[in-house]
Amino acid sequence: MPLPPLPRILLTQDPHAELSSPAFLRVQRVMLRASFPDGEQSEPFSYDIVDRERLDAVVIAAHFRDAKGIRHVYLRSSVRPPVALRSRVASPLPERDDLGNLWELPAGLVEVDERSPEGLLLCAARELQEELGFEVDPRALAPLGPSSFPAPGMVGERHFFFHVPVDPSRRAAPTEDGSVLERKATIAALPLDEALALARSGLLEDEKTELALRRLAELDS
Repeated sequence: MPLPPLPRILLTQDPHAELSSPAFLRVQRVMLRASFPDGEQSEPFSYDIVDRERLDAVVIAAHFRDAKGIRHVYLRSSVRPPVALRSRVASPLPERDDLGNLWELPAGLVEVDERSPEGLLLCAARELQEELGFEVDPRALAPLGPSSFPAPGMVGERHFFFHVPVDPSRRAAPTEDGSVLERKATIAALPLDEALALARSGLLEDEKTELALRRLAELDS
């Protein structure tokens, strides 16, 4: 069961549009000094750290079993500007024509008032409805392994992983969050082993998605 084609959403920079909102990300340049276990201290050195008000994110694997008992998982197309605008000249390998368009599990940022175990469940349930169209009881969501740092050399963001069984017949239209990048996404369900095969082949390039899929597969082992 191959995935449908990714929607070819093309991003271009508009040099004439004015930036009317404050920056979403902040870059802090700090001066650091390392203290080693033997008592030695390093010379001062500078380091750039990316920060934002809503720092962490949830990742959700929504899954079901078909009549044969085969576990399926839902993926959603997404366009990511940093990838879409990546320099092809600087890439050590040829890039795909649909660069920037990815298959991902639903995910989203944790709001300031959701910084608690209960808040994470509320956040995951909200994102599931926004991105897939499933309305679930937050208490039905279960952890999918521990949290992890996706890019610790640049940002202190944690990813919190959850999974939940869903009924495909109860999926409605995603509510979305109102942003341009959530419009006209393609949603697909495919067997979990096929999703993992796509990750191994390089056709599913999102790291958090592959990690969650591998953890989901471990539930059956």
